[in-house]
Amino acid sequence: MNLAVAIFGLAFLILIHEAGHFFVALAVRMRPRRFYIFFPPPLVKRVRNGIEYGIGTIPLGGYVKIPGMHKPAAGDLDAHLARAVEEAPWLEGHMAPAKRALDGGDLEAARAAMPDLRQAVERAELSPLARKGAERGLNDVDDALSDDAYWRAPVWKRIAVILAGPGTNLVFAVLLLALVFMLGVPDRVEPTVDQVDAGTPAAQVLTPGDRIVAINDRPVSALQISERIRASGGKPITLTIVRDGSRQTVEATPIQQEGAYRLGFRLTLVYKTYGPAQAFGLAVGRTWEVTKAIGSSLGRLVTGSGRKDVSSPVGIVRASSQTLEAGYREYLGLLALISLSLALLNLLPFLPLDGGHIAFSVIEGIRGRAMSREAYERASAVGIVLVLFLFFIGLSNDLSGSTGG
Repeated sequence: MNLAVAIFGLAFLILIHEAGHFFVALAVRMRPRRFYIFFPPPLVKRVRNGIEYGIGTIPLGGYVKIPGMHKPAAGDLDAHLARAVEEAPWLEGHMAPAKRALDGGDLEAARAAMPDLRQAVERAELSPLARKGAERGLNDVDDALSDDAYWRAPVWKRIAVILAGPGTNLVFAVLLLALVFMLGVPDRVEPTVDQVDAGTPAAQVLTPGDRIVAINDRPVSALQISERIRASGGKPITLTIVRDGSRQTVEATPIQQEGAYRLGFRLTLVYKTYGPAQAFGLAVGRTWEVTKAIGSSLGRLVTGSGRKDVSSPVGIVRASSQTLEAGYREYLGLLALISLSLALLNLLPFLPLDGGHIAFSVIEGIRGRAMSREAYERASAVGIVLVLFLFFIGLSNDLSGSTGG
């Protein structure tokens, strides 16, 4: 159950990220063509006002298709219709007018030539794979030639649409952290047993409500209890407890769990709550602190010293699942930090991340014209390598157990 909730939490963060892109694109009249909960292919779908809404079969986040991310080129038709032309060579003649127009930069002529090419593809006898590729290519070029295409929009609109994704994750992180501060955050630890794990040494001698006052006849504070148990080296220890007003002595032998000696119980955490205004201020402050820490970790990654700070989705889900066992407040706090991490990661200036699209939009604004699709693809290839590098570092850490405390 915890694992399912953890996976749902990560998928939800991706979904609201895509929803941010979607709603801002609608607001600036850059009408998305698709909006899916989960990833296609669709289980169900419905078209409304020219937008295809659906529920996908791959339960990971969401998907938004924004029209015309790149300026169309003749090579787009070649790439998508290559298999169709192999099966029906006569299609090349119907492609020629659109390709010539695209090569010459005459987008109106290209748009006028597209209906004839589409009708020719519909008449051709093609295999399902060739037809699917051809239809996808025609749709992509039509979208790129449309008046609401992304690449045609002013720079500020493009930046607004792309920034909305990580911006949504950032706002969600702050609001969720504020909620956590309002629900209560740990303020202090009491030396009273709150929970005893079944099948552990503690289960044989302790019950919730016992107050631990000494270990091996030496008085202890709440913060010293776990330290004394870990320092036992696995040898039997004596606990002096107060139970129902009566002072008692019990003996137990710590066992190794997760690399440390433990008895298997948790002490009582006392939580402190805050009002909405103070909680929001604390949330903003915590967000800034974590942002600086993540930036510092990325900087150390360049020198190799920050490698162990990186985690993959596998580690994120595992940590979320484990945090759920500690309580819903802890889980919500971790979810907020994951949302913040997604926002910051997506703002890195590498394609295909959002930060890369923002950087290219700024460059195009300075140049006064759109970058070619080839330039996007070359930059994306470099960015994908860097993202995969981060992913495999994180996965290596998660599988080797290098991350976590």
